[in-house]
This record gives sequence, C-alpha cells and structure tokens, in this order.
Amino acid sequence: MRKKMALLMGSVLLATAVLSACSSSNNQNAATNSPGASQAPQEEAKPFDLSIVVNQVGEIPPKGNPIEQAIAKYTNTNLEFQWIPTAAYDEKINVMVASGELPKLMKVGYIPTSISAMKEGLFWELGPYLKEYGNLSAQPQSYFDNIQVEGKIYGIPLFRDMGRAVVQYRKDWFDAAGLTVPKTLDDWYNVLKAVAEGDPDKNGERDTYGLLLDKNYNQNAASTLTRLSVAQGGPNKWAVDDQGNFTPEFMTEEFFATMNLFRRLYNEKLINQDFSVVDSATNDKAYESGHVGLRISGGNAQTMLTNLIKVVPTAALDVAPMEGPAGIRLPGESGNAGMLVVPKSSVKTEEELRQVLTFLNKLLDKEMVYLINKGIEGKHYKVEGDFTVPLDKDADFKEVKPYRDTLIQRGDNYNMDKPMQESDLFLKNKKLVRENENYVVKNPALVLDSAIYTERGKELEQMITDAETKFIMGKMDEAGWQAEIDKWKKAGGDQLMEQYKAAYLKDQQ
Repeated sequence: MRKKMALLMGSVLLATAVLSACSSSNNQNAATNSPGASQAPQEEAKPFDLSIVVNQVGEIPPKGNPIEQAIAKYTNTNLEFQWIPTAAYDEKINVMVASGELPKLMKVGYIPTSISAMKEGLFWELGPYLKEYGNLSAQPQSYFDNIQVEGKIYGIPLFRDMGRAVVQYRKDWFDAAGLTVPKTLDDWYNVLKAVAEGDPDKNGERDTYGLLLDKNYNQNAASTLTRLSVAQGGPNKWAVDDQGNFTPEFMTEEFFATMNLFRRLYNEKLINQDFSVVDSATNDKAYESGHVGLRISGGNAQTMLTNLIKVVPTAALDVAPMEGPAGIRLPGESGNAGMLVVPKSSVKTEEELRQVLTFLNKLLDKEMVYLINKGIEGKHYKVEGDFTVPLDKDADFKEVKPYRDTLIQRGDNYNMDKPMQESDLFLKNKKLVRENENYVVKNPALVLDSAIYTERGKELEQMITDAETKFIMGKMDEAGWQAEIDKWKKAGGDQLMEQYKAAYLKDQQ
C-alpha cells in the first residue's frame, strides 16, 4: 500500500534515526571488531550502484520506501530492485541469462539451468573471497557445502533451517482419546484410523481425517513419503554404500513399506481421496477449520493454531519430533531458499565484486539484521526488556517481509540479541527445529554432478511420482510397481546411478 509523501518522508527520517541510535548503542555487532567485519559507510564515500533481481513476496514494495532507503543508507548503495513474480521466476531468470542482460546481484535456485550457468563461468566464484568478510565467513560451512558446484561456491545462500520437519498434532483430541504421537508405521496407521473414525470433534459425523495429503505429497524436501520413510530408517532421497553405489529411496524396503501404509490408508478412506489433485492451500483450510488431527510440517504450529482457534476456540496443538523405532531421524533439507549470485557480465572487475560482497556482508551486521527481520523500531516493533514486540503485523507483512524473504539473514541465529516475544508453542516448535540439525540424514547426491539429471532429471522424477500415486490409489500392484522401476532404469535411471557413483568417488579422492 502506497504511503502519502509526508508519511514516507517521516518514516525515512525515523529509519535513519533508528539506525543511528542502533549504531551508537551498547549492543554492538559482535563481528564489528573482528577482521573482515563491516563498518557503517563514511558519508563522503560515493554510493555504489547496485541492481538486484529477486522474487516477489506479497505486494511489490514501493520504490524508495523507508526499509529500502535505510538499507541503502547503511550499505552506501544506490539500490535498484527488480521484483519478479515467483510463479514465473525461474523462466524469467533463464531468459535473462540467455540474453546476457543481468543485474549485479540476483537470486537463483540450485537447479540444473543455474548450475550449468555456473559451470560455464557466467557467475563469479565467491568461495576464495569469503574469508575476507567477517559476517559471511562466520556462517556454518554446511550451508555453503550444500550449494557447491564441482567443489566451488558461486553464491551466498538465503539461509534456511535444515531440519524443519516436525509433527504438529491436535493435543486436545490426542489427550481425549489416549493417543500418543506415532513412531512405527503400525502406530501411524492406528492413530490415523482412530482420528478418522473416532469422531474427535464430537459432532456425530465422519468428517475428520488423521492426515491430509496434497498433490505434492511426494515432491522435493517436503515429501511426506520421504519424511516418514527416513524416520523408519530409510535414506534421504538416495543411499550410498562403501563402494560408492547409489540406490534411490524408492528402491528401498523402508520407502516401499511407507507407500504400502498410504495404500492401505487410501483403500480404507482414512486419507483424503482427492490427494493427487488437491493443492496445499485447500488442505490448509481443512486443518484450520478443525477437521484434521495431525500433519508433518516445516512451518510453525503457532500460525496454524492462531487460525484454528478462530473456528474452534477450545483447540490445542502441540509439536513433537520426527521419531521412528530407532529414535529421532529426519531428512536434511538444503539449508537455503536459493542463493544470491554475481553475474560477470555486469560486475566486470574484482573491485566491483568486492563492493557487492561488502554489501552482502553488511546485511549481516546487527543493524541490518534487525531492520530486515523486524523493520523499523517504533513503527514495526518495540523493545520490551530482552524481547521485541510487533506493533503492526499487517505493515510487517507488506513492508518488511519482502526483504526478509529475499535478502540474506539468519533470524535470531546470528547478530540478534533480542528475539521476538513469542508463545510457548512457537518457541517449542523453534527449539525442535534447531535440535533437529543433530538428527538430520543428508542427501548424498545433493551436490553431485550428473549430465543425465541435467538433461532428463525432471522426466525421470515424474515417472516415479506418477507410479507412486498409482500404487497408493490401488491402480497398480507390486509387480506393476517393479515394472515401473525397470522402465525408470532403462529410461536413464541406470545412467544416473552410475554418474552419481563416478562423481561421488571423484569427490572422495
């Protein structure tokens, strides 16, 4: 929403005052006195022209808004943001790369087209420079390892927790029925059956489910099949043995047993029958209207509860880790929501590259961490003791979130000593996610190179995801499932496994 000019200018002045006060406070950036740490720019220095392309989050912020001006002032840059709708982002980026008309800084995903561009030398290799920048080099190496291309780092990750999956469940329903959070696959069946058939909402109708699936139930890092099979002892997407032989998860016993569970649930109408076509937004409404007892989610349970109690005021939620027969075990995610890369066609010298890296390094200074995460003190949040309290959640969503979701930050994991004051449920969920990093199972093929995957990876994945859906829906028996695996192998799967093996053994040398 566009602000009147008077409000805009007043907010800019407020932002400037906030940053000045923050700079002079006793709570200085822990990295300020360390080598490579950034300092606020000198007034006489000429601002650096910096064009940035990122995906659109919500409404496009007005050019020259208070948040953007505060970032520009602190980092001594002339910022030029280009916001591209998320749905069309990758396609638009591919066109920009092909045309060579690129900004100085842009967000890309860790996808075959971006990886190919890195191999072809379109982007600067950043790894050798990181040690010069205190904030960037202070981040865990594992986040950078997960975006490597042939052992090199070409981007700065948009940091994201690696162990986000937790079980969120209706505590009021579980307590009333004497249920506990499931661990084994038999437990999952019994709990989901009890919720679906036990009338937990006491309305005399069979209108509840233990769990809902959507059409992306078996896709990417949030795959329900992967999360459950890993908890049962299975691999995260791929297994690799001591000789470097790779086996896809869907060829393992744990994964097949998990598929069999959902086949049984579907046959007995204990999960939604439209799962192959329904989207996640539709399922969210079902959860928030009080018709579902449990979900495996990477989001925070407090958000769901806030919406749920508007419909069911007596509802209670709790969270638990992904625990199987052998303890807590969950698939590790990539640790990023994409990465920021520096095109060589628009940043032609090392001097310019260092200016871009200086900008990124400053985004992790305490002043910028607070601004990007929370907004402007007095407008978007206030400080109360050891915490901050939001003042205007609508303004935060429209004015702060676009930058929080597209610029680098690690929330209160880095350079933030006053976290947001949150509910006990929110904090418990967050604590579980942090502890999850001790139990994540890595995907051994995450950064391995494969020509067949670049050429046909999506096609091969689609073959298997379609087969999984048919198996669960009872349209295919076990022999049919095995036949689909054989087709996958002949269509390029065998080559994919061999190429992963070769790349893995090369990395081990």
